[in-house]
Amino acid sequence: MIKVIFPTGEELETKEGASLFEVLKAHDKDLLKKTVAARVDGTLKDLRSSLDGGGAFRVEPVVVDSREGREILRHSTSHVLAEAVKSLYVNVKVAIGPAIEDGFYYDFDVETPFTPEDLEKIEARMKEIIKGDHPFKRETMPRAEALKLFHGMGENYKEEIINDLADGEVSLYRQDSFVDLCRGPHLPSTGWIKAFKLTGAAGAYWRGDEKQKMLQRIYGTSFPSKDELKAHLERLEEAKRRDHRKLGRELDLFSTNEHIGAGMVLWHPNGATVRRIIEDFWKAEHVKSDYSIVYTPHVANVDLWKTSGHWDFYRESLFSPMDVEGQDYIVKPMNCPFHIQIYKSGLKSYRDLPVRYAELGTVYRYERSGALHGLLRVRGFTQDDAHIFMTPDQLEDEIKGVLKFTLFILNSFGFNEFDIYLSTRPDKYVGSLENWAKAEAALKGALESQGIKYSIDPGEGVFYGPKIDIKIKDVIGRSWQCSTIQVDFNLPERFDVTYRDEAGKESRPIMIHRALMGSLERFFGCLIEHYAGAFPIWLAPVQAVVLTVTERSDEFAAEVYRKLRAEGIRAELDIRNEKLGFKIREAQLKKIPYQLVIGDKETGAKEVSPRLRGGATLPSMPVDDFITVIKAENRPGASQNQAPK
Repeated sequence: MIKVIFPTGEELETKEGASLFEVLKAHDKDLLKKTVAARVDGTLKDLRSSLDGGGAFRVEPVVVDSREGREILRHSTSHVLAEAVKSLYVNVKVAIGPAIEDGFYYDFDVETPFTPEDLEKIEARMKEIIKGDHPFKRETMPRAEALKLFHGMGENYKEEIINDLADGEVSLYRQDSFVDLCRGPHLPSTGWIKAFKLTGAAGAYWRGDEKQKMLQRIYGTSFPSKDELKAHLERLEEAKRRDHRKLGRELDLFSTNEHIGAGMVLWHPNGATVRRIIEDFWKAEHVKSDYSIVYTPHVANVDLWKTSGHWDFYRESLFSPMDVEGQDYIVKPMNCPFHIQIYKSGLKSYRDLPVRYAELGTVYRYERSGALHGLLRVRGFTQDDAHIFMTPDQLEDEIKGVLKFTLFILNSFGFNEFDIYLSTRPDKYVGSLENWAKAEAALKGALESQGIKYSIDPGEGVFYGPKIDIKIKDVIGRSWQCSTIQVDFNLPERFDVTYRDEAGKESRPIMIHRALMGSLERFFGCLIEHYAGAFPIWLAPVQAVVLTVTERSDEFAAEVYRKLRAEGIRAELDIRNEKLGFKIREAQLKKIPYQLVIGDKETGAKEVSPRLRGGATLPSMPVDDFITVIKAENRPGASQNQAPK
């Protein structure tokens, strides 16, 4: 007999070799209905796995509503997708099919791209496979045997994956007539899949490398219930409506151009206006918070990046060097080495610390073309960067200050919900374990002292130190990675950065890297989608448009327009010979917060009739009164026309 211990502390005795399914059925039949796998002594396993070897086992059920449970559900659904495609189309080769956030995908090597009609046909076949309730069966075999199996099936992508594996034995999963290379775990059977939908198809390079073959990727999602699936599909439709790439074109905010280069953003006048407002606010708040604003070059000698370690640790993300009078230069991927050189330009005492340098610094990093995505993933972007140099005993207080500053900035833009992570030491790192432990403790202490809830993200720190990542949640609940706070003991050592301590000796400062918004490009993309392009007054590129009913009001309308502009209000004048309804609809499509209607009545009374972009109207009022109204709303964090749900 063996002993099974559950997280509740309950214990169960059963025969050796019993399956997890049998154990959980004996323990709690109701819980079993929601359980898709289990952790056995910390290792995730299928419910068909048996408990062998005698002794005691700690078993933790994994329910379908958990993060891991949904990953298992979605990964299992991707296997059903692959089986369906293989059964419907000839000469298809399968590549990879992982679970992703809120869904899954599978990549196929097929002769022609999939059409919407193909997806309908594939969905119908998947439903047949699910109805068949075929068990997912795991088996292991020697590497050579697995290579022979997949070679015989003509699955060259699977062969390539196996050749990259270090293990001498590999695991496979079979369901019905389909077999796939996979670590698992999976659902007990296909019949456990309750609600799924294929959401689209697109091209995707094998392994994300544009030099490799273009495959066809089918996306889908899967949920424990039809109601959850329906709600998710509605969110997807809302996300399409808010897509920053679509709104960027419609509102004339930005563009990219193949003649300039993929991943390089052109800020149009409307988008540039919003950017200027963000930058002005950012700079003013940094000056208030005792930061010094600096500016640094866009290129530097490659030796700078060798000293910093970026040449070794981020080589694949750097652009190729250019020859300048026999020396190699590269466009900068980071701002930090420049700020270090500014710090080192003069002697520093402990009395001078902390030193805080801030810069809206544009950097350039190579991203594969297949990974580029509007403003969210680009090759040239401007970081709202800052680097703080401090004594060791100032570290935790500085982290607290940066946390407060970050949340203030994000709140000002209308973001009030966050997921916060403490990312710890990765496998590939530099520096001493002692310094890593100190840095992680300081970050943890700063979070806990302010009562901030966070999760540990193990191994996700950068190579030079641990960090706090703050993911903002938009109005429809999506998370966006923007803000980061990173502790660095490494660069001060590499660049021999020092200060003179109280005893008059040379000491090494600690350095913090931090970005409150991340990059202006990504943050602007988040803002567009958060507000669906309907920015609050203080961010709107055009705050008010003056509309005339007839040409009899043109002169007074022009007078109103000039007065608004003189008061610093971003206004437009529309005195075209068009119907008023047409002008109003056009202004609404541009998402301009206020339309000021002027007809004969308003002209005679020297007033304006304000109309909000949502359709509501305000009573007629003198121009000065309207200016008072709009100025009250023209400030960061003002609630007028906040993110529409």
